[in-house]
Amino acid sequence: MMGTTHALAGAFLGAAIAVVAPEFAAVVVVAAVAGSVAPDLDIYHGHRRTLHYPVYGWVVAAPAVALAALVPSPGTVAVATFLAAAALHAGMDVFGGGLELRPWEGGSERAVYSHYHGAWLEPRRLVPYDGSLHDLGLAGVLAVVPAATLPEPIPAFVAAVLAVSVAYVALRKRLAAVWATVARALPAPVAPYVPERFYD
Repeated sequence: MMGTTHALAGAFLGAAIAVVAPEFAAVVVVAAVAGSVAPDLDIYHGHRRTLHYPVYGWVVAAPAVALAALVPSPGTVAVATFLAAAALHAGMDVFGGGLELRPWEGGSERAVYSHYHGAWLEPRRLVPYDGSLHDLGLAGVLAVVPAATLPEPIPAFVAAVLAVSVAYVALRKRLAAVWATVARALPAPVAPYVPERFYD
């Protein structure tokens, strides 16, 4: 799924928590958005493996959430929200497409690596690939609650993220060709640092 979809999932999670604990609204929204995009920091090295934990993410998040419920403070709530959003990210990726440059071709059976199982989980493809119309639709649905319930600047942030999503969807298949061309043109010393899928 798109990074913007993950960001909006974080905003949705933050808005939901803010209903229960409005005094922490600002903290949970920031922490949830940060946690929801953090796993993709591994995009250029071990993507969907290095920082994606579809099982262990929840194992770590659960006690943090319990602690935040028992001892609510800006710190405990922020950590719990960040960890829950990061775990949610990894779980969402299972329902997307495979890990490949052109996921609409359906050639990869690798969605997310589960360290618990010691194997790659297969993509469910409910959202066929990042940048698909399904992905954009999910982003739009996730945007409704934070845009409607949270004060500025969150609605403006949500609108900007949706605008980026629309642009990405419009360019997604062209970008794959551009990335492959750029990867092949890179000098030899740089090549080992480029994800293998970019050469497809």
